Formats: sequence, C-alpha cells, structure tokens
Amino acid sequence: MSEAKRYLLEISVGSVEAAMAAERGGADRIELCREQNVGGLTPSTEVMTEARKRLRIPIYAMIRPRAGDFVYSTEEFAAMREEILLAQRLEMDGVVLGILTKERRVDVARTRELVEMAEKMEVTFHRAIDETTDLLAALEQIVETGAERILTSGGKRTALEGAETIAKMVARERGRVVILPGAGIHAGNVRGLAQTVRASEYHAALSSVVADPAQDPEAFEGAVRELRRALSECE
Repeated sequence: MSEAKRYLLEISVGSVEAAMAAERGGADRIELCREQNVGGLTPSTEVMTEARKRLRIPIYAMIRPRAGDFVYSTEEFAAMREEILLAQRLEMDGVVLGILTKERRVDVARTRELVEMAEKMEVTFHRAIDETTDLLAALEQIVETGAERILTSGGKRTALEGAETIAKMVARERGRVVILPGAGIHAGNVRGLAQTVRASEYHAALSSVVADPAQDPEAFEGAVRELRRALSECE
C-alpha cells in the first residue's frame, strides 16, 4: 500500500499529556474530550487551548454537554452550538457530535445545523449511531447532514464484535462519508479487524491497555506505537 493510502489512526484522549504521548507514538489525529469513562464530554477551554499550543497533528473536540442518551433539550442544543463556536475560536480542526430523536433515529435537521455551524471544521458523527435501530439507514441520514465521518462499533460493544456490520457500512459509503471503526481496538486485534472491515481509518482509546494515560504517558505512548506498527503491517 502506498503512503498516500496509509491507514489513519485517531486516538481518543482526555488530557493534554495523553494527547502529546499519542502524537509521539504515531497518532495521526486526536479526539479530545473529558470524562472518557462516560463516553466523553466537551473538553474545557483550558485543555483545548493547551492542546492546540502543543500538538502538530489535527485535533477534533468532542461536543457533548452531558452523559447519557443523545436526545437533547432546546437548552442542551443551544449549549452544543456555543461549544462549536468555542472550538472554532480555539482552532480545533474538527468536532465530534451526535444527536438522535426520541425514536432512536438520527436527528437530521439539528445535526445538519451543527455541521453548517462548524464551517471549515470537519464533523464526525460519533457512536450515537450505535444506539439507532438501523445502522445502514442511519448512515444514509448522516450523509444527508453533511458530516464527513461516522465513528461506530457496528452497534456492538466493540468494533470487533460489530465487524460484519461495519464492513457493510464501508461497502455502502461509496466515497460519501468515512467509516471510522472504534471501541476496543488495540495492537492485538487491529490486523484481523482491518482485514474484515476494509476501512481507511481506525479509532482507539486503549483504555483496556493503559488505565490512566495521563498518569503513565510513557506506557500510553508505547501502546499507541504498538497499534501504529500493527496497523502499518496491514498496509
């Protein structure tokens, strides 16, 4: 595989220290959030500012005002709008978000509004898609919103468990949106996953490998480097 087709590796982190370790380990992009134990919330102004100062690789900021489901009130939606504007001011390269209806479908109208607000920032629709009733139908709805990317575990607990569905999504996207497999990915399983799903990008937090990256950045850097190496062997 040529360098132009090199697999992209996105690493999810909850601190600047972990982000820097991920970059040293070979990450191509950072998903920046806080409270990863609940799936990630919008990072603070201070963390986004410091990360932008210290990192050279692209940073995507999570836009999620609270833990729990992805059906948001008028007030919560307004908060998401403000958080996107903040991410723009702090020179984030992208944002990560997801909104569903009470019927567990993609909220196309409100998601499209946020995508349009993001302007030059790219938008990843996150694993809210895994809560929908029909992932292939949700893929089509997300394409309607203008989002560039979909982070998914194929509706299962891990990407490996959802690999069959992810492969169907990759086959169906036809250049309209990037399918980004994520959840439970590490150096020990990424080869098999890549062979099955045939995606061009992969997402990992490595929480099963390093419990607290901020407290042990060297171990986290090493885990990222091992994942990068394993992914490179698939190219």
